[in-house]
Amino acid sequence: MAQAHIYRGNSTYSSNILYTFDGKYIYKGNSTYSTNILYTYDGEHLYKGKSTYSSNIILSFDGKYIYKGNSHYTNDILYTFNGRELFKGRSNYSTDVVLTHDGKHIYKGRSTYTSNIIYTLEGAFPAIFLALLL
Repeated sequence: MAQAHIYRGNSTYSSNILYTFDGKYIYKGNSTYSTNILYTYDGEHLYKGKSTYSSNIILSFDGKYIYKGNSHYTNDILYTFNGRELFKGRSNYSTDVVLTHDGKHIYKGRSTYTSNIIYTLEGAFPAIFLALLL
């Protein structure tokens, strides 16, 4: 898998790279050094650091809901993702949209105006990572 990047704002300058993803690890900045690993992703869970211990799971994702820790209980739902928008909790109401994702940009709230771009994506990132951008 090619590396993916998240940039600050509406930019693709290397100096604005906030995160790099290689398919398994999410790194700080434009680095793939093991000392810069922030999170490990296994397809369902996001772990803190370079770990796959269940005690280090910070988020879980079932394709629709993002849960706190290693949980799939409705009480632990932090966000709902419909493929485009990230909602607070179990909501699907437009007033509860916290981020909108169009494939290239991440916008604050429900807006897709250029002035509301908070991040630019280059490559594929797991949806669970959106919860960390808040």
